[in-house]
Amino acid sequence: MTATTLPPSGLRRVLVVLCVTEITSWGVLFYAFPVLAPGISAATGWSPSTITAAFSLGLIVSALAGIGVGRLLDRIGPRPVMTVGAVLAAPAVVLIATARSLPWFFVAWFVAGLAMSGVLYAPAFAALTRWWGPRRVTALTAVTLVAGLASTVFAPLTAALSNRFDWRGTYLVLAAVLAVITIPLHAIGLRGPWPRPEAQQAEHSPGRVARSRPFVMLAAALSLAAFAVYGVVIIQVPLLLERGLPTGTAALALGLGGVGQLCGRIGYGRLSAATSVRGRTAIVLGAGAVTIAVLGVLPGPAALLIAAAILVGAARGVFTLLQATAVTDRWGPAHYGRLMGLLSAPMLVVNALAPWACTALAGLTGGYPAVFWILAGVTALSAVLATASTRESQMTATDPSTNPPDTTAAGSTGRSAVSTKPTT
Repeated sequence: MTATTLPPSGLRRVLVVLCVTEITSWGVLFYAFPVLAPGISAATGWSPSTITAAFSLGLIVSALAGIGVGRLLDRIGPRPVMTVGAVLAAPAVVLIATARSLPWFFVAWFVAGLAMSGVLYAPAFAALTRWWGPRRVTALTAVTLVAGLASTVFAPLTAALSNRFDWRGTYLVLAAVLAVITIPLHAIGLRGPWPRPEAQQAEHSPGRVARSRPFVMLAAALSLAAFAVYGVVIIQVPLLLERGLPTGTAALALGLGGVGQLCGRIGYGRLSAATSVRGRTAIVLGAGAVTIAVLGVLPGPAALLIAAAILVGAARGVFTLLQATAVTDRWGPAHYGRLMGLLSAPMLVVNALAPWACTALAGLTGGYPAVFWILAGVTALSAVLATASTRESQMTATDPSTNPPDTTAAGSTGRSAVSTKPTT
């Protein structure tokens, strides 16, 4: 593992900064859109599908730009990357707010996508993975717990602002919030030397790893899982409405799924310490398949449907951390930025396509329960691919700092966050 070059106070500072900036960036750049989309359509006459296509374009641009951003992160660290991303993000939101035609609206979301690649999870994960070393699971868990509240904070905030202003005014206020919070925090709070990887880690060629069969299979597996896990979010409320739940109760179930997501992330440290890479991959993806299937097959009552929604949320929360640690657990942290950019790109693309695809599947199959079964099968297939791509000869840990184990890793588990022996 890379030597930690920040003192404990510096590590805490970086973690707090990223917790604050991630919840703000996700809230403004991602979660504000679904709240404002109906108002945008009503005010402009643009169809909801066209508006969503512009938003999806931003996500796809973020995925593709993230590959280059990952290379920069490995070389120069997160401070300049995330500061530039924040500087670009605020005017991008202003462009969205002031777009008077559809072409300019699409251009604005294109710029927003570039900004997303520099301020959302990927660069934050890279920063914490390199700086926090063998304690990275603790840091990653903390930042995803806080960022997981972005919808809880910014959805009602956006709704309240839209009641006072129109959608353009709301986005202008949110642009100011984004600039005031993220630009100075990234510029000042992420200062400090960027650790260089140990020679043993640097021996792994990122190009060779990216072309290897295990990496390609892992990318395919996680992309399939992402499609299913996040597709469920889009069609969960319509499914519950088909089951006879009122709209308010269905929305409550979706919100409580967010609570389950936080609970799942809290437990990831212990799961990481107690299992091999292959074992926890199978457990997390297998749990995702089972919970999606259960929610799809349950006819009721409301209490059971809500409980199943919470379990689906928990599986989704753990999946985020499985994704965040997938590269380091297998190939070490030396080229985390570049490899994570390559791994995340197809996942972000399928996330952008999931809303349209799942809705289309519901139309083809005659209802949402069948789609849940399809998504459960897709997740089960991803578990098979992910575990099949993990062979003992390719799973030796590459992080020398985890031998001997760091007793502070993964919180209070007393075990290292990454196994030091071949994973079976």
